Amino acid sequence: MAEAHSAVAFSFSVTPEGIDVNLNHEALKAVWKSGVRSWKKRIGRAKNQFKNGVYPATPMSWLFIASIVLGTQLAGYDISFGLIGWSQAHIPWVRDFSSVVRLYLSCMLFSTLLWVAKANVMKYTLKMLLHYHGWMYEPRGPMTLRTKIWMGLVKLFGGKKPLLMSYQSALPKISVPQVSDTIDRYLKSIRPLMDDEKYNRMEGLAKEFLSGLGPKLNRYLKLKSWWSTNYVSDWWEEYVYLSGRSPIMVNSNFYGIDAVLVHPTKIQAARAANVIHAMLLYRRELDTEQLNPILLNKTIPLCSSQYERQFQTTRIPGIEKDKLMYMKDSQHIAVYCRGRYFKMYVYQRGRLLKPCELEVSIQKIIDDTSESAPGEEHLAALTAGDRVPWAKARQEYFSKGKNKASLDAIEKAAFFLSLDDEAQDFDACDSTKMDRFGRSMLHGKGYDRWFDKSFTLVVLNNGRIGFNAEHSWADAPIMAHLWEYATIEDKFKFGADAPVMGHLWEVSTADDRTLGYKEDGHTKGEPEMTPPNPIRLEWELPKPCIAVIENSLEVARQLLNDVDLHIIMHNSYGKGFMKTCKVSPDAYLQLALQLAYYRNAKKFCLTYESSMTRLFKEGRTETVRSCTNESCAFVRSMDDSGKTDAERVKLMKAAAEVHQKGYRDAMTGKGIDRHLFCMYVVSKYLGTDSPFLSEVLSEPWRLSTSQTPHQQTNKLDLVKHPEHISAGGGFGPVADDGYGVSYIVAGEDVIFFHVSCKVSCLTTDSKKFGNSINQAMQDIKNMFTNSR
Repeated sequence: MAEAHSAVAFSFSVTPEGIDVNLNHEALKAVWKSGVRSWKKRIGRAKNQFKNGVYPATPMSWLFIASIVLGTQLAGYDISFGLIGWSQAHIPWVRDFSSVVRLYLSCMLFSTLLWVAKANVMKYTLKMLLHYHGWMYEPRGPMTLRTKIWMGLVKLFGGKKPLLMSYQSALPKISVPQVSDTIDRYLKSIRPLMDDEKYNRMEGLAKEFLSGLGPKLNRYLKLKSWWSTNYVSDWWEEYVYLSGRSPIMVNSNFYGIDAVLVHPTKIQAARAANVIHAMLLYRRELDTEQLNPILLNKTIPLCSSQYERQFQTTRIPGIEKDKLMYMKDSQHIAVYCRGRYFKMYVYQRGRLLKPCELEVSIQKIIDDTSESAPGEEHLAALTAGDRVPWAKARQEYFSKGKNKASLDAIEKAAFFLSLDDEAQDFDACDSTKMDRFGRSMLHGKGYDRWFDKSFTLVVLNNGRIGFNAEHSWADAPIMAHLWEYATIEDKFKFGADAPVMGHLWEVSTADDRTLGYKEDGHTKGEPEMTPPNPIRLEWELPKPCIAVIENSLEVARQLLNDVDLHIIMHNSYGKGFMKTCKVSPDAYLQLALQLAYYRNAKKFCLTYESSMTRLFKEGRTETVRSCTNESCAFVRSMDDSGKTDAERVKLMKAAAEVHQKGYRDAMTGKGIDRHLFCMYVVSKYLGTDSPFLSEVLSEPWRLSTSQTPHQQTNKLDLVKHPEHISAGGGFGPVADDGYGVSYIVAGEDVIFFHVSCKVSCLTTDSKKFGNSINQAMQDIKNMFTNSR
């Protein structure tokens, strides 16, 4: 408890001689610096909010306008059409000054009004331009004149040097589609999955919905779209994520793993220190909005709102539904190591600790030999089991005393760190090692990840790393952005001449940008101060609480033991060959998955591919239904001896075009599933039942797929350094008798597939499906090669 005593800045005691007052000057200094940092952060945020509020205009443009107005006025030209003279004569607080001051004040006032008008014209012109999505539907090849002009206007009105949130007020709202359009697209999507009898029945339900309840529900949605920022996202977060009462481990959380082709150090504390430091540098750029917003084609902005809750966020369990708790700042992280929990400070005296200083703190935790308190080792199983028992236990056993203080330390931490006592690795000759690596990140032992935190950084005892992320606060591309940043910063040394980003409330030195490792595997640099000792968190868990923990652990073990996960490193070819085929890589891979599934199951299935809707404000995801009439025709042709390779290529390209159109529709707000989901929510609010909507939303996604994005930063040229690509990540199966497939196009020659299903299902097998994917990829390549 030495750290707690040293934190007391003021104390007194009563003695026979009077009151003895003690002042701890170091603690007072720390309190002062903490307060200064807090106020600087507030000022910095206010400054950024002002810049974002007037963007694309800039404060410098105000100075330019003011100079022009004042110069012309002094030269005898009145460009204000008499407004400057009127303000000198009629505005009371201006009239009280001398004539020269009145002139200057009136010019400044007019310049400000002119500048604000300019800012709003630019902003709303940009918003109007961003409503246009025709550029997405143009065929491959040279850009049309219309799109060139449009992109030129977007660049003109888009401003320069935007902050992360600069485009938020210029992004358009997502529109509510017409019910008839959504129904048409839905019926087309299910046609290849149903025989005539089932399809006619579904078509009848759809027509009944379209002529009856559908338009009424849609009117409510349009009313909501006028009132809310996004008519989908809040309901999606609340009902799909936070209202779920089943475990979030495997069912909702997703994972990511290391760049497995490089292994910078085998020292656990050193790797953890560098990655933590890199993540906190990223958080600094996030807080100051120096992180570059994502721009499609380096021009069209995507919504950045999901970044706000990346750190200091925890999912809090509830009886009926959970909620997200977000803290604006935190100067510590929570650490789990061999059954014990620690609070580890990452700042001291207003400065972010250097990697070599963080390594000292982490090594102290690893070397700690204290025993776990009763129930402590398995405590995090509460976050892995069902939500209701965890919510009740939290209210009963963690609402006061030591347990509340320790739980607060975890929930208010920047993020959670798990120091595993096991090793995981990659071996090109033994795929089971990668499978175990992926499972370790997806669920661990069921009690060594805090599944409620926005993310858990996992550092294995051989220096490998990964993460487990909670899904409700954001989608996978946001976490992938942080992961790409951190893993690249971790492995590359930036010298003293590298660009240094000094910010208003942080001390930033060249050392902040000097990561990497010494030859012995330890972090670079030497500590300039002794970092604060990690604080061991204390728990008093009564037997009834321990019983709840063990019950949750049993639920978690049943769930994780049912996971069948296989990771494939497909290195026969990659994006490079796909480009020569003149087929979108994503469409190419989706068609390969359709072929693999059909060969395995001897039938087609409803297929989910995740697409983003971040072209709109607060957009999240939409579903691309990848199984289409055209994809089925191509798949059947692959095993039809009567078809030539040239005919198969033609069918594949036709299917790819349809897939791409579906993807573009989803991105531009013309998807199927989010619209139907929101109408279903409205029907429940109104207390009405729709047989059509109930049946649509109960259809199982037996093939659920997602592509992991990369190169969201410009820190590394992966063409020159392809070995530094992350192996991506994945998720658990969505349907009991289905597959979850995530893939990352890792450069020109490598693709990683993460395939999951359930052990308990007799009709699924991740390795068998993985082999089918490899065979499908090879067969498609041979088809293109032979057709040439």
